[in-house]
Amino acid sequence: MSIIKRITVQTYTYQLDDFGPTIAIYQKGGSLDLTKFVVTIETDDGLSGAYAPHFGATLQALAQIKSMAPGLIGQNAEHREQIFERLKINFRHFDKVGIAALDAALWDLAGKKYSTSVAQLLGGSRQRLPVYASTMPGQNTPGSLDSIERYADFAEDCKSRGISGFKIHGFHDGNPKTEIGIMTAVRKRVGDEMRLMTDPASSLGSFMAAVEVGRACDDLAFFWYEDPYRDASSSAVAHRRLRDFIKTPMLISEHIRGFEQKADFVLAGGTDIMHIDPELDGGITGTMKLAHFCDAIGMEVQLHTTGPIHRHCMAAIINTHFYELGLVRPPQGAWNAFEPPIYTDDYSDQLDDVGEDGCVPVPDGPGLGVTYDWDKINRWETAREVYE
Repeated sequence: MSIIKRITVQTYTYQLDDFGPTIAIYQKGGSLDLTKFVVTIETDDGLSGAYAPHFGATLQALAQIKSMAPGLIGQNAEHREQIFERLKINFRHFDKVGIAALDAALWDLAGKKYSTSVAQLLGGSRQRLPVYASTMPGQNTPGSLDSIERYADFAEDCKSRGISGFKIHGFHDGNPKTEIGIMTAVRKRVGDEMRLMTDPASSLGSFMAAVEVGRACDDLAFFWYEDPYRDASSSAVAHRRLRDFIKTPMLISEHIRGFEQKADFVLAGGTDIMHIDPELDGGITGTMKLAHFCDAIGMEVQLHTTGPIHRHCMAAIINTHFYELGLVRPPQGAWNAFEPPIYTDDYSDQLDDVGEDGCVPVPDGPGLGVTYDWDKINRWETAREVYE
């Protein structure tokens, strides 16, 4: 047995160049400080596993992890299913996003114990994953996606790189005509070969506005329509009604947390494709539960945003299409801000590192197969909690 003896949670802060005043704004010469964290689990037989979340490295998740970690001391690190269930019950009054990083670190530890990748532990067969470019939202200040024309230019650039899918995050101004204008320009520029999607991010202010954009999705042959409506995409009834007016498949449930809750949302007719975020929906254990549930009822899933655990899960999920390379934007070489610059190997979620085949690789080393720059993380460290 490998008994958990110590859990370390390190918070670190680093600076991003050419951003400001928020992560959504490209500003040449600007700078932005970001804070994230990494979780390390050690066992009494000398093993360790770690995970540094990307999109899911929120203060809310960090607070939950600090509450969850003490309860894992003394438990068998390979009893991931039991740990998942205990955390789910013990933190039933919360959204339970803290489970994910702990679960990912346990999977990393297991892979290293048996000298195999997490993808192989999951039975995964894919080595390369087709990506879709998922844009940053538009901005009103000059510099990046600041006009409809820039969206069309960027989609054409992504197509020239061999990327076969492109998702629009527009200006999120609640105006369906703005949304439709971007969609139309992009489709006209890239032709019929590229799969296109749009995500108003729950910004459309009325149900009829959601219908209007949805019908444009139909006319432009969009692959899916995501989170359109101001209900924060949480009402199964609203989206079941929306389906009566449009034909384009809907990708909803990004903002629904919990295995049972997502299952209920699907069975209530709230979506055509389930959106799963491994860093928010219970880590690898939670993601695979949801993917298998959907497969059993003939539904496909999409994994939200990027990260090593996303790649390992996708390698083992049959009922999915794309790896979301997000969030990206022009100009060429602009940093994908959701990826922390903490890797010493060739892991990358940057647009320039997508292969000529439009794919990214699944890491094949032991565990998660990535190597963190611990010197850099320790140098950037702003807080450390140790539980033993």
